[in-house]
Amino acid sequence: MIVAIVGRKGGIGKTTTAVHLAGAFALAGRRVLLVDLDAQASASRSLGIAREALAPSIHDVLFRDLPIDAAVRATASPGLDLVTASADLVHADLDLAGHRNREERLASVLAPVAARYDWVLLDTPPALSTLTASALVAADGFVVPATAQPLALDGIEVALEFAERLRRRFGRPRRFLGILLTMVDRRNRATFTHVAELRLRYGLEVFDAEIPINVRLAEAPAAGGTVFQTAPKATGAHAYRLAAVELAERVGLSDPPAAEARGGREADPPPSPSARGWSAPPS
Repeated sequence: MIVAIVGRKGGIGKTTTAVHLAGAFALAGRRVLLVDLDAQASASRSLGIAREALAPSIHDVLFRDLPIDAAVRATASPGLDLVTASADLVHADLDLAGHRNREERLASVLAPVAARYDWVLLDTPPALSTLTASALVAADGFVVPATAQPLALDGIEVALEFAERLRRRFGRPRRFLGILLTMVDRRNRATFTHVAELRLRYGLEVFDAEIPINVRLAEAPAAGGTVFQTAPKATGAHAYRLAAVELAERVGLSDPPAAEARGGREADPPPSPSARGWSAPPS
């Protein structure tokens, strides 16, 4: 299952979500590949890769014909492999312009390894760029992280429209897997209003799980790992375990630690297909 984590801009918890969903699935015993597509290489750096050690990266695979096997590396999290990003990706849109099938480029380079993994997570650039389009076309489905802020609706709508245009042209991504609320601060009264508005607008498309503002979660990248390694009992760790369980349910998979992550409660049934018709490719 290839899942793109997509956002119109930075600062919405996109990379944190990609890294920690990947970490949660690996913790559950799944084989996971995280592909960092952001020129800032934040996902790679947060997993302990030094800036001078980023090469070989996904840029080499996309534009220098390096076999992707040569770019896959293990991380300190058992079961979690990584393909790093690099600063060269800042020119990715220009580089892709020279490819006839640029939107399908990432899908073609991922093909040799995707079947080895239960989950392939794509941390996309913080913009709806050509490289983001290539990630969406490579993906089976996508998740949109969103903060509980007044302008969140605008960013979500633009991302969904972008993905819909790609689906109509390429038949992918096949599924919109939902909106994951991040950096939720329930101490703030305005948060309740914004969360209620998002849930009213999007219904079951919003994950039940919410990612709270959490100091331990924010500290994890500096330690070169996930919060599951640095503070496994933190509220942020628990929240991402729940989000991973819910994502697995949304794609029709079941992970053994589901009941444990939910505190022993039986899993809820998966949500009904989106009214947007994202459960299948267009006719």
